Amino acid sequence: MCLLPLDERHLATAVDLARAAVGLASPNPTVGCVLAHGETVLGKGAHHYDARDHAEIAALKQAAAQHHDLRNATAYVTLEPCSHHGRTGPCADALIAVGIARCVIATIDPNPLVRGSGIAKLRAAGIETIIAAPTSALALAARHLNDAFAHFIQHKRPFVTLKAALSVDGKLAPPASARTETAPHWVTGSAARASVQPLRHASDAILTGIGTVLADNPSLTDRSGFPRRRPLLRIVLDSQLRTPVESALVTSAAKNLLLVAAASAPAEREAALTACGAEVLRINLSNDHLDLNALFAELASRQLLSVLIEAGAALNGALLRADLVDKLVLYYSEQEFGLDGIPFAEGFESPYIMQQRLTRSRRETFANEPTEDIRIIGYLHDPWSRME
Repeated sequence: MCLLPLDERHLATAVDLARAAVGLASPNPTVGCVLAHGETVLGKGAHHYDARDHAEIAALKQAAAQHHDLRNATAYVTLEPCSHHGRTGPCADALIAVGIARCVIATIDPNPLVRGSGIAKLRAAGIETIIAAPTSALALAARHLNDAFAHFIQHKRPFVTLKAALSVDGKLAPPASARTETAPHWVTGSAARASVQPLRHASDAILTGIGTVLADNPSLTDRSGFPRRRPLLRIVLDSQLRTPVESALVTSAAKNLLLVAAASAPAEREAALTACGAEVLRINLSNDHLDLNALFAELASRQLLSVLIEAGAALNGALLRADLVDKLVLYYSEQEFGLDGIPFAEGFESPYIMQQRLTRSRRETFANEPTEDIRIIGYLHDPWSRME
């Protein structure tokens, strides 16, 4: 449904409130709410998991603190108000109780058990309830903020984003002979690299393989500077626990480093690494490799909704072959690494072929004098496809 210009402005503010709460709501959805009489804003709020209140309740409390009368007001919410009891009571009931006249919603709830019930409850109470068109910019923005929640609530598995920086000929890195040991080779410029930090900030975990750790000695930290309610969990697939105790990951372990190992990994290596603050998770092998499905089931049990992959060709290929990647974020520079360069993913000819499968894809550019870097973003599995 097309929204009035005033509705669009208030709903855009609600989206901005939700966006500012990224990293603070997981494992719940990220939601913003604005309560208004015409141009006058009466209350605003966003959901922060540790504060318990949903966005609607936070906005209602702000309005109450200023003694605003909410009768005949409009509520603007980025996600359908809930209709069930969880950690808090139903937001739909709270909005009905204060006498609002209208509710404008960016997108409906992706939870198949409650989808549409909040809207039905509002309409049954005589409240005009408007849902933005699913292809509108505001609906897409609200959905993007909750891709991980939508996927998790439907599939009970973390939403997986694979990010890679590539040369123009689709390679991850120059040949090993051309690289310096344990030092990263920067493929893209500083602007493109800086844009990775918001991706990390929006993720619950980041996953790489032991090959990347040994080659690059990465820290894999969230350096966005934005607040988050729980640390970014850094995960390394390391079947034999070869991660060096002096590596950047281990020396900054601080209980947010998970090393995934096989049962056969040496006990003395586990003891040395756990003494430094790392956690070791042993999982079974599948076809002589660590069982990725078992790993993601474990992450789901920990309420980790989203995982960002920053890995090498072997792990990229394994994840793609297992159809476990939901979204691709591919950066391209104008460097060329040639036929001997490290491929994007083992078993895949080119990332350009993979791009042809993407839906809702978009292209962005980053200045990198005298050239520019390109970012391609798109979905292999759209978590909102069942909502159309």
